[in-house]
Amino acid sequence: MKNKFYTYIQQLQNTITTKLEEVDGSAKFKEDNWKRTEGGGGKTRVIENGNIFEKGGVNISKVFGELPEALQKQFGVKSGDFFACGLSLVLHPKNPFVPTVHANWRYFEMYDESGNIITQWFGGGQDLTPYYLFDEDATHFHTVCKKACDKHNETFYSKFKETCDNYFWNTHRNEARGIGGLFFDYLKETPNVSMQNRYDFVTEVGNSFLNSYIPIVEKRKNITYNQKHKDWQEVRRGRYVEFNLVHDRGTLFGLKTNGRIESILMSLPPVVQWKYDHNPEKGSEEFKLLKVLEKPKNWIS
Repeated sequence: MKNKFYTYIQQLQNTITTKLEEVDGSAKFKEDNWKRTEGGGGKTRVIENGNIFEKGGVNISKVFGELPEALQKQFGVKSGDFFACGLSLVLHPKNPFVPTVHANWRYFEMYDESGNIITQWFGGGQDLTPYYLFDEDATHFHTVCKKACDKHNETFYSKFKETCDNYFWNTHRNEARGIGGLFFDYLKETPNVSMQNRYDFVTEVGNSFLNSYIPIVEKRKNITYNQKHKDWQEVRRGRYVEFNLVHDRGTLFGLKTNGRIESILMSLPPVVQWKYDHNPEKGSEEFKLLKVLEKPKNWIS
């Protein structure tokens, strides 16, 4: 399974980066291959200063070796080797009316002293972080997520949407990072669900990503904006940074497994503001966004 999924994310990286370059029309992804001393490595692709994308990355990694002590405690084991691979992407558009998007799909194995698999699972999802809210964009994004889920289990969308809403929550701010999407973790084999079934579901979601996001980019990329809009975008980007550095499991996993720091922090936007006690004017479009972020919303009726 690990080789099969790694081959998949290699292909998906190529598909996504090719399409994003086409949409941007100017910038190209810079590729950076790296190796991890303890075992494995990855392929980082970063796009910067384009017509559409101010900064973004679509990264794959494959790491393996002895499970670090911090993760041994987290998983409740005393020792053991592990394998993990995945694709992670974040896109920060230039235009404040185009939302930031994040997605990742990953696979994990852990072994006993004889090299036998003692646990394995899939995880991942995709979520949208707008700076100016268009209800139809939120509905489109969630509709694509639901269609991908419904092909495998009609309970998945509501379950994984709720998990996403709970996970991408800035607890120290008591607000959502964005308007959600899907998030799932520890998808294991059960008596009724094989690992092949899990693979089929996760790849279905991965394959749906471009359809969930690109139509929104195309619709909003030419909206005229001014410095006020950019300032608000950069203030909200600050909240994005706070979540990634304080709460995000992927960031923490990468740091604890001695991942490549440049690739781990690729998700951070290039320009950010923190304004003291900043509150938008009541009734404004900025205020409208904050009100929605106070409580998870159902975007599909």
